[in-house]
Amino acid sequence: MRVIAGTARGRPLKAPRGQATRPTSDRVREALFSSIAAHVPGATVLDLFAGSGALGIEALSRGAGFAVFVDDDQRAVRAITENLAVARMRARSRVVRVSAIRFCADPGAALGGAPAAAKPPANHPPAHHPPAPPFDIVLCDPPYALALSCALSLLEDLGRAAALRPHALVVIERDRRDIGLAEPMPASFEHLRDRRYGDTVLRYARLAQEPVLTDHDAGAAGEEPAE
Repeated sequence: MRVIAGTARGRPLKAPRGQATRPTSDRVREALFSSIAAHVPGATVLDLFAGSGALGIEALSRGAGFAVFVDDDQRAVRAITENLAVARMRARSRVVRVSAIRFCADPGAALGGAPAAAKPPANHPPAHHPPAPPFDIVLCDPPYALALSCALSLLEDLGRAAALRPHALVVIERDRRDIGLAEPMPASFEHLRDRRYGDTVLRYARLAQEPVLTDHDAGAAGEEPAE
């Protein structure tokens, strides 16, 4: 697994050991970032259920201003920290070991009171961490065992905590067989579209009313209409 494009292009990324993490494939990552390319430069990004951190690191490589990585698994936190060091992006990032439920309920408390995520590698002193929220982009890749409705509830919590900008873009990764995809979105979200790549569906949504994405924006090779 490597960074696909941008300043860290080609740099290797580690995935946490074990079965708890399901890294997003290169094909899906390329499609995702092709579809939101205009929104990434300068954005503050939240990588929720971060796993290896590949999504947030890809965003930073493509010009995002700052990224927060949230995961409650120590192996994932260690992998994210090492990957950020390899990509030379620690100064523009924050890794928080906390559950997504706790983080979304009160991001300020999680960021202000969270202990250091992991011991930094030698010769990489801790970076100064400015306040992160509100977020411009949320990349959410929860375990498929977690119902989509639960993931959306967490995003609603972020909105109630004033941690999302009015036009914040949300991308949720799901298995195409997820029955939750057939259910209506919460009233607080505008469902923009679904895009399918093999067995993976990317669901695009936002809190505001005006569309920020068009079919022309998606344009990523290999994209299939979601069923």
